[in-house]
Amino acid sequence: MSLRSLFIDFNSYFASCEQHLRPELRGRPVAVAPVVAASGCCIAASYEAKAFGVKTGMRVGEAIALCPKIEIVDARPSEYVRLHHKLIEAIDTCIPIDGIHSIDEVSCRLAPNEREPGAAGALAGRIKRAIRERVGETMRCSIGIAPNRFLAKVGTDMMKPDGLVIIRKDELPGRLYELELIDLPGIGPRMNQRLMSRGVRTVEQLCSLDEARMVGLWESVLGSYWHLWLRGEITHEEPTRKRSVGHQHVLPPALRSDDQARAVAIRLLHKAAARMRQMEYAAGRLTLNLSIEPPPGEGGGGFGGPGGWRSAGWHSSVALPAGCRDTVQCAEQLSRLWNMRPPGRPKQVGVTLSELVADASATAPLFAEERKSEELCRAVDAINVRFGRNAVYSAAVHGVRESARGGIAFTYVPDLNVPDGVE
Repeated sequence: MSLRSLFIDFNSYFASCEQHLRPELRGRPVAVAPVVAASGCCIAASYEAKAFGVKTGMRVGEAIALCPKIEIVDARPSEYVRLHHKLIEAIDTCIPIDGIHSIDEVSCRLAPNEREPGAAGALAGRIKRAIRERVGETMRCSIGIAPNRFLAKVGTDMMKPDGLVIIRKDELPGRLYELELIDLPGIGPRMNQRLMSRGVRTVEQLCSLDEARMVGLWESVLGSYWHLWLRGEITHEEPTRKRSVGHQHVLPPALRSDDQARAVAIRLLHKAAARMRQMEYAAGRLTLNLSIEPPPGEGGGGFGGPGGWRSAGWHSSVALPAGCRDTVQCAEQLSRLWNMRPPGRPKQVGVTLSELVADASATAPLFAEERKSEELCRAVDAINVRFGRNAVYSAAVHGVRESARGGIAFTYVPDLNVPDGVE
């Protein structure tokens, strides 16, 4: 009974959601974009569009050139979250969910009576049928079944769309030799280049390395984990903990001034702080990120100061009072960071709250004024939950309150109970 993990990857998720919600798009080439303009980016493409060479990350203008009949659809993040929950409910009728890894990826642990290939394959069939019957036929998924979660995820990429791949332990590592290094989750372009530069050019070569050599390649204990994962072994996983919460926003031309960009930064801070309080965390650090067009004559030169400047952007951070949950205190520190920024025209703004600790472990406010300020923030949260986004908001964001309304969440599933979390 070597099979222990089942991984589900929803195919072309955002595009499939649109085809589900709009039947007239079914069977047609579709791309989803946060900005429906030639300069926008395709964040998902239907398989009908992929047949013309349209890829995720491609500019909308390029996608149209490849496929003139493609339908470019404005992204609707909240609808994708609602469909995610329906899919989870459908899967849960067949097997409990063990982990939600992103809005379009989940994993399950197989029970002892589900670990033989026949039983595991039958379970995968039941999951696909439950999704078709309870959600819809357009919401296809690829399922990988393997001795561990890493290999199960690998399996989902080996057959798309609507695939089912079972990788048995006695097939390892040879079953993986057909893949490219870049096909393995966790090997991106930079890691692929590192492996290539050190003489590891194929998955077969990677699998032949001993543990010490793999630790050297990864330059960390992660190499030991890879040595085990590729052989179908299971490693102990520490419980994951949320480390940061934040938002970023590409500024439209009308908001690329100091005053407007600062207002957007404050708005992003309010969104992040409300999410953090809803998640029952407190922050220890605030970071401001800016993408700036340097003033004429500056070129890509260096700006001094406490932040870091590269040709594409600037950032700086500040420590917060231990266990800060108060938007007002955070806003005061954000103003300090804003005043440190280098000169230039802002193009993108990002605000991140990090060094998070659970409320139960955070230091409580010592002074009555601080307690009242935190209670005010929670009261504003409750009003906005009851009456909708921006029922109460800071005067500082009045002119930009309808901007930065929440984009696509790739690596987490937004909580729709947070009224300003996602559009």
